[in-house]
Amino acid sequence: MRPVTGRIRLVLGLRKGGITDTRVLAAMEQVPREVFVPETFRDRAYDATALPIGHHQTVSEPLVVARMTQALEVGERHKVLEIGTGSGYQSMVLARLCRRLYTIERHPELLRDAEARFAHLRLTNITSQVGDGTLGWPGQAPFDRIMVTAAAAAVPETLVGQLTVGGVMVVPVGAPDGDQTLMRVRLGEDGIETEDLMDVYFVPLISEGESG
Repeated sequence: MRPVTGRIRLVLGLRKGGITDTRVLAAMEQVPREVFVPETFRDRAYDATALPIGHHQTVSEPLVVARMTQALEVGERHKVLEIGTGSGYQSMVLARLCRRLYTIERHPELLRDAEARFAHLRLTNITSQVGDGTLGWPGQAPFDRIMVTAAAAAVPETLVGQLTVGGVMVVPVGAPDGDQTLMRVRLGEDGIETEDLMDVYFVPLISEGESG
């Protein structure tokens, strides 16, 4: 399938799947997903499925990316933290919506490839580093928005502590081999409010002290 045809089909599928935010739809249409998948899966780049990218990681299904992005409510002046760069696909979608994106990946090889894609596509508002995503990015905190692309056992308090008041975090919560729920966390003056959004399945959020 030609990339242009694939992108048109992708947007139609996202609309059918309940994505109504026009900025999110435009960003998804603009990002060439075929750049973010291995050569052997290029012909499936616009299929409604997750695809492997190595290191037991995947590039998420487009509808999941769109739902998470829409739930994050990203504004053009926002400073955003992403935990789990992966292929860089979600990063690119977020970067088209915000002022500045900071993204952390625990696998150096994945981050190197993602950074090459960022350079190729000439997006200059992304700052990336290899690190332990469970720690966030204290040196750049606070953030208006935080996106977590791996499943935490509970709402990560360390990351909540790096949100601005009024900030939003979208995070999958649940056991690695059990039920997981995508949650939206809002930080107010008096603490957090959580909202369950949908059932999901993500690889676990792992700290440097854990194996995997």
